[in-house]
Amino acid sequence: MLKTPKLRFSALIFKGFLFSLPYMYAPMPNNKQKPYASNMLPPPPTSSHLSSLELDYVKSKGGDTGSTLLKKYAYRITQNIKRTISGDVTNDPVAKQYLPQNCELKILPEERLDPIGDEMHSPVKGIVHRYPDRVLFKPANVCAVYCRYCFRREQVGPKGEKAPDILSANERTAALDYIRAHPEIWEVILTGGDPLVLSPRHLGELMSALHAIDHVKVIRIHTRLPIADPARVTPELISAITTQTNRSDSGEKALYIALHINHAQELTAENRAAIIALHKAGISLLSQSVLLKDINNDADILTGLYRELVALHVKPYYLHHPDLAPGTGHFRLSIAEGQTIMQKLRGRLSGLCQPTYMLDIPGGFGKVPLTPCALEPLADGGYAVTDYQGHKHTYAPAVERKS
Repeated sequence: MLKTPKLRFSALIFKGFLFSLPYMYAPMPNNKQKPYASNMLPPPPTSSHLSSLELDYVKSKGGDTGSTLLKKYAYRITQNIKRTISGDVTNDPVAKQYLPQNCELKILPEERLDPIGDEMHSPVKGIVHRYPDRVLFKPANVCAVYCRYCFRREQVGPKGEKAPDILSANERTAALDYIRAHPEIWEVILTGGDPLVLSPRHLGELMSALHAIDHVKVIRIHTRLPIADPARVTPELISAITTQTNRSDSGEKALYIALHINHAQELTAENRAAIIALHKAGISLLSQSVLLKDINNDADILTGLYRELVALHVKPYYLHHPDLAPGTGHFRLSIAEGQTIMQKLRGRLSGLCQPTYMLDIPGGFGKVPLTPCALEPLADGGYAVTDYQGHKHTYAPAVERKS
């Protein structure tokens, strides 16, 4: 029989926000906490109260469990992710992404608490309006798992005894009101945190509210849930995000999901089934990856990942250069190395498999492509063009025709 969670977890269910992950509970009218679903497990401890079994697991995989580290940066890993780890933090590309290491406490001078400048573009809580025609909408700073290289690691997840930040009902209303009041907003990107940790009911309500805004034509969801915890991609969750899209009276709105995945080793039979279920529901699927040192900074590794994704109806969208988040220096590589990898991908991979290599300019100035340029201007007005094998060719200048 499930027990009522202890007091120290109560902050996780404040503000009446219901979640579909097994560690989230809904407040009941009689103030007693009961699980949202009968198959749910008790909530996990905050980072400073990890169980001895979980601490032993981290240590067995070469991770570090010092209290300073675990209080500073949230740790959570799912059973699905554990099944994909075959080695440890010294040699396994999945373990390196999730298991805490003491090197994260080394903060470099160039690193920033808010590396991409979300705060300077946030007119109301939960909204980031950096570009004229689109906004980020962050309903909850909670994830199914916590990546060690996350650029929002200072904001997401529990911090010691402090619970994750979740928008209250009034804050969600203010965020939606902002979108309603700005007709230039053509696209809303649900991110966080991970928006798919919301319960189907709350997710459905949010989607319904967005569908009612006439000038919003595209809804995009950024998520790691189908990779981290595919069992949570249920018919109820899929229905919550697609029901409004499929209604003929709600206006035509495009729905995209961008999956976060960095290595083909993260794909299991369960992940593939979840992705196919999303595809069959009529959702357009994209992928986002981060180029990470000693994890996927290799053309062969990325080739395998992108071919797997395209075969699953997922179009590779962005390959992000790692951001200057605190304590993530061991994940970063040079832009020159990233461009060399992109040059190797060109030609060996179908255009369907090609992502755009992107840099988020530190300080909030937006994204720019880092795609290597194949053109070199010549003095006569022509160009030297480099093909995918590295060979140079001349593209002649245009010849003026006399009338």
